[in-house]
Amino acid sequence: MDQPGSAFAGFGARSIVTDRGSVFVREGGSGPALLLLHGFPETSLMWHAVAPLLAADFSIVAADLPGYGQSSCPADAPDHGSMSKRALAATLVETMRAAGHKRFAIVGHDRGGRVAYRAALDHPDRITRLAVLDVIPTYEVWDRADARLALGFWPFSLLAQPAPFPERLLAAAPDAVVDNAISEWGSPPDSFPAWVREV
Repeated sequence: MDQPGSAFAGFGARSIVTDRGSVFVREGGSGPALLLLHGFPETSLMWHAVAPLLAADFSIVAADLPGYGQSSCPADAPDHGSMSKRALAATLVETMRAAGHKRFAIVGHDRGGRVAYRAALDHPDRITRLAVLDVIPTYEVWDRADARLALGFWPFSLLAQPAPFPERLLAAAPDAVVDNAISEWGSPPDSFPAWVREV
């Protein structure tokens, strides 16, 4: 899929209003419900090549995590609890209910993986299956941290800094952040074509 017109062919797109703000989703396919969650610094567009294949067997909902892409950003709180994985998971469970899916499976990549396993822990009656990709528990990351982690995955350390330092740096050069992440973190260069980077 080299051009925007072929991405998510046959899918619809809409924003679903929840108690915690709106969540942008792309929906398509038929069968058991499957929620796809992206990582940092991506959006639901990361699934542009995979979602249409999965839609042959599943009702796909590819969501922009709250605070990413076209989803609204929850109001900040002193403890940043509105952006906790627990709060994001609750918002996405509500989103899926509003989309007509009482029970569903989740595939989560990176940050979306953290939200996915939090949803499975907090809402076991709603989650039928779970696949977590490219992430290990935060405690293990910090326990194993070394110079390679600090240099290769710098947002992990940056985003842990007190506000407003990370926000100021990220807002100053958002294109550089996105380009570094999707170019240098192990994905083949053609995984994120130019039109995806521009959105």
